[in-house]
Amino acid sequence: MSTRQFWLAVVLLWLSGAALRLTILAVPPVIPLLRADLHLSATGVGLLSGLPVALFALAAIPGSLLIARLGSRAALIGGLFVVAIGAALRGGDWGIGPLYLSTIIMGAGVAVMQPAMPVIARDWLPARIGFATAIYSNGLLVGEFLPVWTAEPVVLPLVGGNWRLELAIWAVPVLIIALLVLLLGPATPGRAAKIAGSSAWWPDWSDKLIWRIGILLGSVSAMYFATNAFLPAYLTSLGRGDLVHDALTALNVGQYPASLAMIPIAHRLERRAWPYLVAGIVMTVSVVGLVFMVGPWTIVWAGLLGCAGAATLILGFTLPPLLSEHRDVGRNSAAMFTLSYAIAMAVALICGAIWDATGVPAWAFAPILFCTLSLCVTAILLKANRQLR
Repeated sequence: MSTRQFWLAVVLLWLSGAALRLTILAVPPVIPLLRADLHLSATGVGLLSGLPVALFALAAIPGSLLIARLGSRAALIGGLFVVAIGAALRGGDWGIGPLYLSTIIMGAGVAVMQPAMPVIARDWLPARIGFATAIYSNGLLVGEFLPVWTAEPVVLPLVGGNWRLELAIWAVPVLIIALLVLLLGPATPGRAAKIAGSSAWWPDWSDKLIWRIGILLGSVSAMYFATNAFLPAYLTSLGRGDLVHDALTALNVGQYPASLAMIPIAHRLERRAWPYLVAGIVMTVSVVGLVFMVGPWTIVWAGLLGCAGAATLILGFTLPPLLSEHRDVGRNSAAMFTLSYAIAMAVALICGAIWDATGVPAWAFAPILFCTLSLCVTAILLKANRQLR
């Protein structure tokens, strides 16, 4: 690979990673507006936030089939276009039903992209898998904080405070990224390789490694998505709506320093257990702080939670391509994403249901706290079975 091809692959990996989250994280900043307009309950908020996560789980295995049949590059491009279409449809002046439907379409596109990314990383930069994973993960994290960071000061004023247009406008950069990958993306293994691998798309569900990594990634994802969904409503319920923008910004922007630090050192931390344990402890303390220390410290705890979660997520993403044979990377990644996002969806719904049932907003964070603890337990099990060192 020439220097030009290398840097082109790096840029497209980064942009594709950003497209995984740009449209999804446009929702948390407008949740107060959305709740007031559509009269959503806390369970309704959990469902809207959890729908993309559910699609990540439900469509990951079909995504594995598309990767096996068409190749990782084609699956990535197709997923990008579906995301752009679903995000654009959210701008319509419709009720909650069409909003749910367009969110499902968008989530299905992301679900196809996600198992393709580990395969793309291995195909485009086979000698630097950890580096490639850190690059697209860095883009993913920018895609998480950019919509949150720019919503209040830039995007909402630009669209006249219309939350529907704020959601739809993020379809534009995703469409541009899709065209760039289509026109400039490096080639992946040819048709013969696709046909040879087409029978190896269904995961081996008896493989304990799939379940362990699925739970590990699910713990981190559930913590992240549920906190984004319920922190704004929690702060508003306590009369501290003034903290919502800064807290969400800290939670999402706080991930970025960790992702930058991981680019040069990810290869040194590959398959190590102790980073997961340290991150789990930091996240546990941070969740407790968010619930019981509302005020200036809210920003600190949110930032720490995002930072620890980002480092854990990046390391978790390296495991499928590192621990699987090349032909199994797609299906193993799909299985792990299916499990992890099913966990995240369940946690989001449980959080909302507990809030509605008890009437006590703080209890919505109990399942989130459980996830931070399960991360530590899973890392210990992986180390005990020598899958981590």
